[in-house]
Amino acid sequence: MKAKSIISNLHLKFAEKTWNETFQLVRRCMDKPRDESKPCEPLVRSLERLQEVLNVSSMNTMKCRLETIAKQQRMGFHITQATCYLTADLFYLEVVLLPCGGVEEVKVAPHGGSPVPSESLLQLLRLQNFAEFSMKLAALYTQYNMPGDNEVKLKLFATLQCLGKDLQQISDFPRVTKDSDTTVDTINNGRIGCLIAGKEDCPLIIQFYINPKDAMNTSDSHTERAVHAAQVTVGVSDVTRKLLTASVILQPAQLDPRGFPVFLPLSEASYEELPACFLLKLQPEMPMMALFVKQLSQITDVAIPDVDLQWAPLPKLLMRRAIGHQGTLEEQDAIFTVALPGEVTHSYVLPGAAWEEPAQRAALVDSVPFTHPAHVPVLLELLRHQCAINTLLRSCFSSQCSACDLHFEVLPESESSFSVTFQRPDTDSLAVLLVNVADSHHITCTLFGVGIAEPSTDEYLSSVLTRCMSIPVTLRALYSKLEEITSAPISPRRSATTEAENDHLPPSSAAVTDTTFSHSASVPEDGFSVSGSACYAVSVSKSELLPEINTSPAVTPYTFTPPVGVFSHWVTSNGQVSDML
Repeated sequence: MKAKSIISNLHLKFAEKTWNETFQLVRRCMDKPRDESKPCEPLVRSLERLQEVLNVSSMNTMKCRLETIAKQQRMGFHITQATCYLTADLFYLEVVLLPCGGVEEVKVAPHGGSPVPSESLLQLLRLQNFAEFSMKLAALYTQYNMPGDNEVKLKLFATLQCLGKDLQQISDFPRVTKDSDTTVDTINNGRIGCLIAGKEDCPLIIQFYINPKDAMNTSDSHTERAVHAAQVTVGVSDVTRKLLTASVILQPAQLDPRGFPVFLPLSEASYEELPACFLLKLQPEMPMMALFVKQLSQITDVAIPDVDLQWAPLPKLLMRRAIGHQGTLEEQDAIFTVALPGEVTHSYVLPGAAWEEPAQRAALVDSVPFTHPAHVPVLLELLRHQCAINTLLRSCFSSQCSACDLHFEVLPESESSFSVTFQRPDTDSLAVLLVNVADSHHITCTLFGVGIAEPSTDEYLSSVLTRCMSIPVTLRALYSKLEEITSAPISPRRSATTEAENDHLPPSSAAVTDTTFSHSASVPEDGFSVSGSACYAVSVSKSELLPEINTSPAVTPYTFTPPVGVFSHWVTSNGQVSDML
């Protein structure tokens, strides 16, 4: 009763108070001396909520708002007349205010540098978009947040600036374009992707992969989110690393026969041994298979700590990010219904047991450590490879399961290939489409099935898949192709050719390709038809599939025996591999 009485009295006391008066009261309470080890969290939350509803119409109100944002970002805050300073170890923000609470100018000053106007931060404050301003300030703080004491921080800051200049030089070297869309070509094919040069108010960002289909959809306001990028920064290391303090690109710049720059050997380079390494902080974090994670470490000779990685089947990680799927792939098959134009629906089944194989285990990787600018192009190619695999598998996912027209089973064949098993539209037999992702630039399709395996068909499907990066779209094109073949009159020569093919096929292969659906395969008599929302699939073991499918791990360009062999093409001025690499 006593507590209720106190609350009632407080309500009566402040019933006539304005927001400004209440705000100032909370400010006074926060300024009172208190134990710093026990911050008054309720007061902090109250102040933040009050500021969200309080209009900024005076200089004092704007000062209070900036001070709160500075504290949220662990920055210092100082005021001199009409200027606010938000300070950190290696940079500070200078905000010049107007009497009405408006903002006249915003400047960013890195350590040892002169303040430089920031138009982006200025516009955010003028629009009173404090949430976006706070997010941009957080990215700025991360950009300048170096590990170690002040002396080490200054050295790391210098090495990061040096790295940025070398990456810019590598990016500027001429190359042959592969895509008519210059933006897509730079992102997907550039040695350094699309490099967004770091400025005083912007971190160094590398955009390295975008789905060509997303890039073509210019009407989508969220297209930018589909771009895979990495922020180049510095992270702490358990051991000292040799980080460059001057450019390692030979001057005048030279290119080797493969079009890569020539680097100075370590004996001629300027470097500093520091307890840190460079980082590619992935945006967003990327599901990567165990083999690829291992290859990242082989490229840089810097291990990615396994203790920080939570392993799971690759499709399971992709489902979580793509559609928020929380099912346990280990216990059940994942079934998705994908709607296509023309009221066509596909059902895709990913058998849990098959994707639980050790080779298909993956983990979310949020950052990749490295120590030399020569590492970056090779790392980006490996990241693009994983992006291509992830994009193709994600195209089979959706958040719904309904009545389906066609059914497909997706099975892993190796770390960089998978097969799609389906019923042919012309017969009751099975066919298999093998998708092999050699790297992000070389994706091939191979169709297995009696009478339909033709090089021209494989080339056509590979072209479609590379262009759209969608399994459902490619399979729809395949069905149209097969229906054309079925409707065309069969010439005697074609019939004889088919019989000859059957004669030369191994007995097991011929049996599998002509296998029809049976009750033992849990398929209804009418083939792939469904009742209600039920989804059916045929599960075919590897021994039943075509023996021509090679399920051995594909040879990739990222597997290297000693780490020094990774950079055989990054040669020095005398044609020898740099001893630093």
